[in-house]
Order: sequence, then C-alpha cells, then structure tokens
Amino acid sequence: MILPFEPYNPMWKEQFDCIKHDLMLHLQTLNLQIEHIGSTSVEGLAAKPIIDILIGVRDESELNQIPDLVAGKNYVYYPKYNADMPYRRFFVLLKEAPQTWDLPEIIDVDDSIPEKMHDHTLRVAHIHVMPITSEHWTRHLAFRDYLRAHPEVKAEYQEIKEQLVQQQWQDGNDYNDGKDEFIKREEQKAIAWYAQRESKV
Repeated sequence: MILPFEPYNPMWKEQFDCIKHDLMLHLQTLNLQIEHIGSTSVEGLAAKPIIDILIGVRDESELNQIPDLVAGKNYVYYPKYNADMPYRRFFVLLKEAPQTWDLPEIIDVDDSIPEKMHDHTLRVAHIHVMPITSEHWTRHLAFRDYLRAHPEVKAEYQEIKEQLVQQQWQDGNDYNDGKDEFIKREEQKAIAWYAQRESKV
C-alpha cells in the first residue's frame, strides 16, 4: 500500500481544535488535558493527514472510563493493544460511523484487524489516552516541542519521511518501523532538552 502523505497544512490545527472540542463534550466528566502531537502538530513538517491526539487523564484508574464515554460515536476502540501497552488506550476516529463501512466499534485481543481499517483515507485521527504522570506522556510532548524548536532536526525528519513514503508498505506499522531508528535517537535528546527547559519554568 502507498500511504497518503501531504505537505504541511495549517488546516490540521483547525481539525485538531474541532476534535478537541468534540472530545471535551463527550469527556466532560473527567479533568483532562488534550494535546496535538505527531507530525501534523509541527508547522512545516509533511505528514499523513491523520491528526494524532494525546489525552491525559489525572489517574490511571480513569483510563477505562474513556471507551464508554465515546461509544456510539465515530471511534473504533482497540483493546487489542492494551496488554502490550497497559498505560495507554487507543482509538481511531473515522470520517463516519464504523457501521458505514461494516467495521466493528471494538477490536479486541483475539480479533483480527479488518482489512478496511488499513485504509488510512477513512481515518481522521488517532487518539492516545494515558496518564499525564506517565513517562510516555512526557516523551510525546518532548519530541513534539523539540522538533518545533530545532529546524535542523525537523529537516532531517522530513527527508527520512520523504524517502520512506516512496516505498510500498504492507501497512502503517511498517512505515513507522522505518522511522524508528531516527525517532529513538532524537527522542532521547528531546527528553533531556525538555526536562532542562521545564526545570527553568
């Protein structure tokens, strides 16, 4: 499969703001922090036109409240990944209700992922929910802010993405694996930079 890949679009920020507003309505019983992360959150960086959103809960016990609060909307919930990443709950926001494409609302541990779910043109956003005390919460924000503040690193990332997107991929996970070495290296720098910056605030 060839993944959709577009130059930076300022509309991505507006999309995030709309999705955030919608999420706040559905999740208003919880005290949340919602952040725009990933390549669509970095001005000037090309990306797949899918908005990555990070939702921070105050306590890990709140993680399992999220699925019920967004049920019946355009979200597909992936408990399939909970065992590997117990600190995270993952959702895909589709352009229309899952039933429109004969897709399930929940993809559980023993379920295979339907072929249609690999069609990224059906997706609007990826939603990652985790405690704000998690190291993974910090990691995502640090990498985003580091790219925003370091144009030379952003340019290197852009070049890698442009090379990878020319290749044929089985699915988006294979594409992500192609970026893994760069991301792991730069994330460590980002986390150290972020910690130093936060200590001065």
